[in-house]
Amino acid sequence: MNAPIRLPLPPSLYADTAVEATPTPPLTSDKSVPVAIIGGGFTGLSTALHLAEQGVLATVLEAQEPGWGASGNNGGQTNPGLKHDPDQIEADFGADLGRRMIDFSYGTTNFTHELIRRYQIPCEARQNGTLRAAYNEVSAAAIATTAQQCIRRGMPVKLLNAAEMREMTGSDRYLCAMLDARGGDLHPLSYARGLARAAIGAGAAVHGETPALRLRRDGGRWRIETPRAVVHADKVLLATNGFTDDLWPALRRTIVPVFSSIAATAPLSDAIARAIMPTRPVLYESGHITVYYRIDQQNRLLMGGRGPMRWIKGPSDISYLIRYAERLWPQLKGVSWTHGWNSRLAITADHYPHVHEPAENLLISLGCNGRGVALSTAMGAQLARRLIGGPRAEIDMPVTGIKPIPMHAFWRVGVTAAVLTGRVRDRLGV
Repeated sequence: MNAPIRLPLPPSLYADTAVEATPTPPLTSDKSVPVAIIGGGFTGLSTALHLAEQGVLATVLEAQEPGWGASGNNGGQTNPGLKHDPDQIEADFGADLGRRMIDFSYGTTNFTHELIRRYQIPCEARQNGTLRAAYNEVSAAAIATTAQQCIRRGMPVKLLNAAEMREMTGSDRYLCAMLDARGGDLHPLSYARGLARAAIGAGAAVHGETPALRLRRDGGRWRIETPRAVVHADKVLLATNGFTDDLWPALRRTIVPVFSSIAATAPLSDAIARAIMPTRPVLYESGHITVYYRIDQQNRLLMGGRGPMRWIKGPSDISYLIRYAERLWPQLKGVSWTHGWNSRLAITADHYPHVHEPAENLLISLGCNGRGVALSTAMGAQLARRLIGGPRAEIDMPVTGIKPIPMHAFWRVGVTAAVLTGRVRDRLGV
């Protein structure tokens, strides 16, 4: 078999500032394991760690290096909840499962930050809250509804008015926002590397530069072919998210692999940094096209949002984010923007995470829909429970069948049209 092509990390701020990676050498000899995990992002690494905590030593197969994909290249926000409001979740899945989904998803940030503290993962983690902000009346009404539903359930959230938002952000852009005290941020590539280190320390094996080329049943077990060796596993977890390919039939067509882009400044002066989000929550806008941002611990502003549906090389490729930042804070004009990068995340048609069990002892988890940092971390414990206990082990997310998205072959055209339409609707406030 030919050796895989090793790709460099995207040209991100994170690649330049992350903690040193733990060695994850390629798999070079055949192996028999209880659990094989395909994908070395947050989901796969967290699952391996939680399996190891219970004495099940999994083997992670990663095509590049842990955190190479969206796990190590996202906005670094740990945001609670799912895309849909709590009442909608209960309506979609019933009172019992719906309630468990709400409790689980809104608890993912506490779960993640506690895991970081427990394993002493050096990743610049803070828990200063998440702002879900509105700049038009339609979004403001939706946020007020979300806040009311969360408050009714006893969650630590509050609705901020325009004056309070000016104090929180240094901008007069926003009509209101929901502040959830459980949100926060971290350095995602350092976190991915820390998760890999913790999993390996607990007994798991993590192999970089080891893509899974073929997956099939071999007797009562699973056979995974990689470029240099074959893995036989009792159970398999597929956790490839936005980089899902044709390893399992039709799975690639259940998600849309959307690129999300980030631009980062050089460290800002203390005066400017204090004027922008002085208490350091993270923020994402409520709209058809989401923009999100935060100030990191070195006073850099990181602005994220939808960008080109291709790989980018620098901040000039996403100049619209820079212009928007200058609209929010005119004092940023003339500031140096040092990095611009992107990666692929997985969007599902219903905007819920998807868990599938299409065959015996095969589990699939993908589709974080932009909430992957905390959600995928906490899903690791859920997936570990299911892998150990099998179908009788209930988890706090639905296990559903694989349903390909109609007309999936035209996803690039559809995403481009949706982005353009969404921007127009956001400008019009509809």
